[in-house]
Amino acid sequence: MKNPFETEEHRAFRDNLRSFVEKEIQPHCDDWDEAGEIPWELHQKVGAFGVWGFGIDEKYGGLGFDDCFLRAAYSEELARCGAGGVTAAMAGRTISIEPIARLATDEIKERVLPEIISGRKGSSLGVTEPGGGSDVANLKTTARRDGNHWVINGSKTFITGGMTSDYFVIPARTGGEGLQGISLFFVEADTPGFTRSPLTRKMGWWCSDQATLFLDEVRVPASNMMGDEGTGFLAIMNNFNMERIALIAGVLGMMKACLEDSIAWAQDRETFGKKLIKHQVIRHKIADMSAHIDAVEATLRMICWQVNQGDMPVAELSKAKFFATKACEFCASEAMQILGGAGYLRGNRVERIYREVKVMAIGGGSEEIMRDLAVRQMGL
Repeated sequence: MKNPFETEEHRAFRDNLRSFVEKEIQPHCDDWDEAGEIPWELHQKVGAFGVWGFGIDEKYGGLGFDDCFLRAAYSEELARCGAGGVTAAMAGRTISIEPIARLATDEIKERVLPEIISGRKGSSLGVTEPGGGSDVANLKTTARRDGNHWVINGSKTFITGGMTSDYFVIPARTGGEGLQGISLFFVEADTPGFTRSPLTRKMGWWCSDQATLFLDEVRVPASNMMGDEGTGFLAIMNNFNMERIALIAGVLGMMKACLEDSIAWAQDRETFGKKLIKHQVIRHKIADMSAHIDAVEATLRMICWQVNQGDMPVAELSKAKFFATKACEFCASEAMQILGGAGYLRGNRVERIYREVKVMAIGGGSEEIMRDLAVRQMGL
């Protein structure tokens, strides 16, 4: 479908990234997935595209400008490799850089942002807790003031990049109940009292690392508080919205991969004396998959346009997030039906996407949370 918002710069960025993914990532996805990790040099190769520098001043290694279309293009093209773990292995940065760039001290920004943006070091956002899930307002991790320091106690879980990141953005309760009692802290992985444990035996995202973090009397300088005390949740609300845009673009890439592989298989496979693509039931599946892709892609483009205009359409974004993940589940299922037994064997994009689609419906705000948020943003 023609994109009326596309510029020459957008097209060049997408084409270069797509070529890189096809040559440098896709051929190795299965090996990396089975090995349970990606090579760290991939972080730096991807960082060379500037994809973690949107909206960040050039003096810190950023691009000095922002463009939601380019953000979405990065997430979509990387996801087309068909291994969500590759994207997830680097995704901790995308949801932790912005708070650091906006709220950390100049000393912290000058020291860590160039390393994160270039891919030399990793960063993660540690919000989810073992007993909390999406219920951020009731997080239990605490921080108490002790002279010129804050002392943090608690735990976080399902933290993407948790085992490999060097820097963490940690919300902790410094005040009373509810969102107003939460503050943000910059915590380095080598701080005494900070430990982490890997989450293993995952359904998908095999080559990425998720972890449980433990903070036991973790002492950080008072200057490591990011923003004003008690404003931690509000400070990262917009960050959640940008994460959801990336997730929508990611599932769009996954859907396109499913369609591409379905068409390729149907054009090659023969049943009952003719190509699979000539059977009406298969043609209808492909039409339905393509229609779902068009709907998600058109919605994403309008959201990106609004964001670039300075608006954050939270209701539309929330609806798009749960609609897109449902559409991706549909495409993954139909692609598996078209490929049949070949799709069920490990080592192909459809098999990986089929396993990994559900995490996209949970992470960044579950379908249930997104529906509720959408209706509240509609004023109901």
